[in-house]
Amino acid sequence: MPVSCSICDGKAILKRPKTGDALCKECFYYAFEEEIHKTIIDAKLFTAGETVAIGASGGKDSTVLAYTMKELNQRYNYGLDLVLLSVDEGITGYRDDSLETVKRNQLQYDLPLKIVSYEDLYGWSMDSIVKQIGLKNNCTFCGVFRRQALDRGAMMMKVDKIVTGHNADDIAETVIMNVLRGDIGRLRRCTAITTGTDGALPRCKPFKYTYEKEIVMYAYFKKLDYFSTECIYSPNAYRGFARAYIKDVEKIRPSAIIDIIHSGESLSVKKDVRLPVQGTCERCGYMSSNPVCKACVLLEGLNRGLPRLGIGKLHKERRKADEAEKAKKAAENLNSEDQKSCDNSSEQSNNRNCGSSCQCSTDISKLTLNSKPDVSKLEF
Repeated sequence: MPVSCSICDGKAILKRPKTGDALCKECFYYAFEEEIHKTIIDAKLFTAGETVAIGASGGKDSTVLAYTMKELNQRYNYGLDLVLLSVDEGITGYRDDSLETVKRNQLQYDLPLKIVSYEDLYGWSMDSIVKQIGLKNNCTFCGVFRRQALDRGAMMMKVDKIVTGHNADDIAETVIMNVLRGDIGRLRRCTAITTGTDGALPRCKPFKYTYEKEIVMYAYFKKLDYFSTECIYSPNAYRGFARAYIKDVEKIRPSAIIDIIHSGESLSVKKDVRLPVQGTCERCGYMSSNPVCKACVLLEGLNRGLPRLGIGKLHKERRKADEAEKAKKAAENLNSEDQKSCDNSSEQSNNRNCGSSCQCSTDISKLTLNSKPDVSKLEF
């Protein structure tokens, strides 16, 4: 027996993963878009006249984000100037293909596009980084560099805000990861719908309460053009284990994703707990809770041939590098002192040789085995 749509009584063709409601295609579109609009309005994400960069990777999340942002901007007259911003990490066989999708989206949605690359910004591509670091900690480099690359690209485009396609599943995974790592600083702010408000460029997440499954369904039924291949370097990513856990829990309790987000929002930190203070990097000037930002530390390690230098809070490679630097300086100081000693000895030796006109010297080169020096001509 056909199931009726719970909104219009028409023929239902899908069941919403988030609520369990049976809906027809048009009512699903309406419910999906209206929930995103409500999130934008309730959180007051935008102000009329702002230029907003949409982080576009070519994947399902960013493609649906670009489509819905354009639709809602026109429908509700947000008054936003939308642009697309992409980052080329330099992953052969993955990012080069997905960027072709982004370029097609640019034409389909008639939005300006800016592409920035790791190679241009840092002098390294992810392919070359993986050759140095391997597949264990490569996602650390990519995540840190991509966040800063988005900021740099947005500043080049002179935008006011950045919107990303982070969905409810992503945020729930981040909460679990920060709990497992005991990262109180990130745990406190990972559920915020807008981050970076104390910096130059705020970042917004209109999909904060939107399930990943519904994004996929929306893209499928709307026949949107998106790239669906997973990154070739991400199978061993730490996030993958958190994602597997979230999916298992969702099977038992579909509301678990939203429940985890609400739990993260409700967490409070004791007053005596020391939290990182946001400042700026003394090298590149970007936001950082340390004197030198993570991107600069990682880049330093790559350029010095110590790619693991920035992995962890205080990695043994950092201690080795510091010890090697001290030993190098000590050796340079020792060599400098030896050179000064040699120079002094040479100077004293030169002072003892008075020259060819001095009567205290004898021209030894003129002596032969059968000759004897004329001692009578020497003065004592």
